Amino acid sequence: MTYDLYIGDRMFSSWSLRGKLMLAGFGLPHRTHETGLYSGTLAHDLLPLHPARLVPVLRCPDGTIIGETMAIAETLAEDNPAAGLWPDDRAARATARWLCAEMSSGFQALRDGCPMQMMHCHVGFNATAPVRADLARLETLWAHARQVSGASEGWLFGAYSLADVFFTPVAARIVGYDLPVSDGARAYCTALLAHEEVREWRRLAVGVHYDPVPHALNLPNRPWPL
Repeated sequence: MTYDLYIGDRMFSSWSLRGKLMLAGFGLPHRTHETGLYSGTLAHDLLPLHPARLVPVLRCPDGTIIGETMAIAETLAEDNPAAGLWPDDRAARATARWLCAEMSSGFQALRDGCPMQMMHCHVGFNATAPVRADLARLETLWAHARQVSGASEGWLFGAYSLADVFFTPVAARIVGYDLPVSDGARAYCTALLAHEEVREWRRLAVGVHYDPVPHALNLPNRPWPL
């Protein structure tokens, strides 16, 4: 039973990274197909997957096509109950779903002000007040997750789960723009980005060159830390 996952550019597509980790992070068999998100061919590339219009898109082994990451997440968890995509404990599972849903629908200031890029770490980026408010909300949610799960460090709910998947692109933003967060939050971001599947994702991402580079800032930078 092999899934087909359609993604955008690895360097910049935060939603595609979530889609990949939902499969690779839990050992689910899949094939990955790249689309031209930044080269302008996305609409054409997704024609066989109508009516999908955004990445990631999942084609299930039975041919069912699914867009939107929350729908993909729930379908994969339903299809693979032994894979541990959601926490086993009911309260932890409900909390993880809440956090993933809020991540999907919120944090617009952080999305707009700090588009995901994994090329390097900007130096001297000034976070706006709305971005700082989003960061404070993230820390509140992460602290609540740890209170529910009892996990004081590492993954939010003890074992790696979809909650960690959904926050991985946020970690890339925090590290990539050197955003102001607590030491505990930064340690969690470091753990997310050190995941072997994330490191492999970035290894493939840096092999693609862009001219011009999307979301480029006139700021000094330092190498990606992982």
